[in-house]
Amino acid sequence: MPLLFSYGTLQQENVQLSTFGRRLGGRPDDLVEFEMAMLRIEDPEVIATSGKTHHPIVKFNGDAASRVPGTVFEISEAELASADRYEVSAYKRVLAKLSSGRQAWVYVDARFAPPD
Repeated sequence: MPLLFSYGTLQQENVQLSTFGRRLGGRPDDLVEFEMAMLRIEDPEVIATSGKTHHPIVKFNGDAASRVPGTVFEISEAELASADRYEVSAYKRVLAKLSSGRQAWVYVDARFAPPD
């Protein structure tokens, strides 16, 4: 099963219920080599789901000392596709390393994504 790291609204119970149809169980972890910023959301459906006009977003900076705290979830491929539909186009899903040593999918600022 894929791992999904969330540092933002995908940690909210209401977003999980709307996006996945269930509450996810996860574990704390940290995203490595990224820094946090905020993104103004324009999509009314996403705003209605999250209840927020600004969502956190992360930018790759390549600094091994940079950490973004969050939660890692084990989800199905179908749930990963649901997460893709929830996220707006400013986000890009990439595979990234966590401080635990595991790799997980994470939605990052598409303009500042790590090199492929």
